[in-house]
Amino acid sequence: AAAMNIFRLCGDMLHVSSIMLLLYKLHKNKSCIGISCRTQEMYAVVFLLRYVDLCWIFISVYNSVMKSLFIISTFYLIYIMRYQPPVATTYDREKDRFKHEVYLLPPAVLLGIITAHEWTLPEVMWTASIWVESVAIIPQLLLLQRMREVENLTSDFVGAMGAYRAFYILNWIYRYMEDGHIRWVGWLGGIVQTMLYLDFFYFYAKSKVSGGKLSLQGEAVAIV
Repeated sequence: AAAMNIFRLCGDMLHVSSIMLLLYKLHKNKSCIGISCRTQEMYAVVFLLRYVDLCWIFISVYNSVMKSLFIISTFYLIYIMRYQPPVATTYDREKDRFKHEVYLLPPAVLLGIITAHEWTLPEVMWTASIWVESVAIIPQLLLLQRMREVENLTSDFVGAMGAYRAFYILNWIYRYMEDGHIRWVGWLGGIVQTMLYLDFFYFYAKSKVSGGKLSLQGEAVAIV
């Protein structure tokens, strides 16, 4: 099991914060404008692949609670956005149209099989989850790019997601310095994911300094 440290704890708290921000936005505004349900669906796949070990391994109460929270909250978000009015009536399927089931999920699962440390089902599922997560934000970034401007709560949610991954990279560096532990797949997946955020973080910081709303329109997102 992964040892707990301040970087991992901060990463987990930022991840929880991003989900809470999103739930708050949906309930406060009764709207999911600017939120990609397809990115949430990708995260649902990530959590199911990575945390299915809940069925046969108990590590700690904290571990079990966090895993359960991520799975349940993500499926709840998807349900609200797709099926529960009035939020579901604001979901923009036309803008959130990137075919993740064609261009992202199959290559990520294939990479999971090819790069798994050993060909056991838990290891392949964990490895696939890393690659799926590394590209899960793509539909969200593409949706933001198609919008004229982005609400502050939406940009804060995406910012918290990016910061969570950055802290997990610090966690991996810390663990490597402490005990020489390294998992190349995790490092590479985290680096890919962080690089996808770089363009967003530039404009996010710019909007915070200026006090205005985030806008990616007309600017080149790193993945396009």
